[in-house]
Amino acid sequence: ERRTAALYRLSRDLVRERGANRLSEIAGKHISEVFGCDVAILIADDQGRLAAVGEGAFSYAPDQQELSVAQWVYEHRQPAGLGSDTLPGAKALYLPLVASGGPVGVAGILPKTTTEGFEPEQLHYLEAFANQTAIAIERSFLGDAAQRALLKAETESLRNTLLSSISHDLRTPLSAITGAATTLLENDLVIDTTARLDLLQTIQEEADHLNRIIRNVLDMTRLESGAIKVNKEWQSLEEITGVVLNRLGDRLADHPVTVKLPGNLPLIPFDGLLIEQVLVNLFDNAIKYTPRGTPLELSASESFYTVTVELADRGPGIPTGEEGRIFEKFVRGRGAAGGVGLGLAICRTIIAAHGGKIWAENREGGGAVFRFTLSSAGIPPLRKEEEEEERGASSMGRGASSQ
Repeated sequence: ERRTAALYRLSRDLVRERGANRLSEIAGKHISEVFGCDVAILIADDQGRLAAVGEGAFSYAPDQQELSVAQWVYEHRQPAGLGSDTLPGAKALYLPLVASGGPVGVAGILPKTTTEGFEPEQLHYLEAFANQTAIAIERSFLGDAAQRALLKAETESLRNTLLSSISHDLRTPLSAITGAATTLLENDLVIDTTARLDLLQTIQEEADHLNRIIRNVLDMTRLESGAIKVNKEWQSLEEITGVVLNRLGDRLADHPVTVKLPGNLPLIPFDGLLIEQVLVNLFDNAIKYTPRGTPLELSASESFYTVTVELADRGPGIPTGEEGRIFEKFVRGRGAAGGVGLGLAICRTIIAAHGGKIWAENREGGGAVFRFTLSSAGIPPLRKEEEEEERGASSMGRGASSQ
């Protein structure tokens, strides 16, 4: 009855865990407690070579001779070792861990008090424990294999989507650049100054467009691979906003921009380059989807140590039900003028890395507003002027005390 209850507890614990190492530790612990022995769970790799996994006070390390016995058990799917008719000179008894798909490993059982092996009833229960362990380990392997297959399928789908988007969106600016450059290189074609400048401007604009597409793809790749680290420093949102507006000066010429940042807005810990990229992508998205001449408004507010930054426009707004989906990779709004659909996905990844959130919604009266949050919790370092004032006040205090 005690062994049957122990077998039930083993099955229950194995169902709750995943991973060959953890399952091996659980099986070894239960077998050791019930049979009063040391246990070694050996799992086979892709080449069929056995190696001990799992650790604990119950485990032992088989030497090379014992490993050869265990390897024979794995290959022949039969018990061998101590107390058996096969290789009885071994110090321990070795049982194959056989599941529905074949052997997954070997269980080694080393008695602490006897060198004669196990009784038939004990051997029967040991085999039951081994079968339960084998089923659990196979389940873990199948789960890992299914996860790898799913990841491979998703990677293949993502690769096909990326190639499809890239091939389409790169072709347009490249065709424009090639056409303009070919026209300029025609020897027998007379082009006036105005037409020549127009062609050169086309080359420049399409090259910038091409550069933005490639930069977004590379940024997304680096962010998802972990190659880009978030280096937070206490900075002013006003300063980073100025950098962004200067960077987008020519592209914002057709959109009047209003900036409303409160004077008492505190310093915020963030990665300047990454948040700059977020603002650039949000402005770029607004420029792309709103008519020329419509205004853009950037504002910020703080509440409960959280700064909320928002960019509002007066464009066509966001289609109902698309408010969350537009932040997914390769999703582009209706009437997109080009792009791979990564700008907002990059924003979401960067803000999430900062511990904030980003979302979008439609405005009353038309247009959309994009908001993201950054934490302002913590104590920023003193500025040089504040440090000098504090040192001066401290010196005056000491002087007054001495007098």
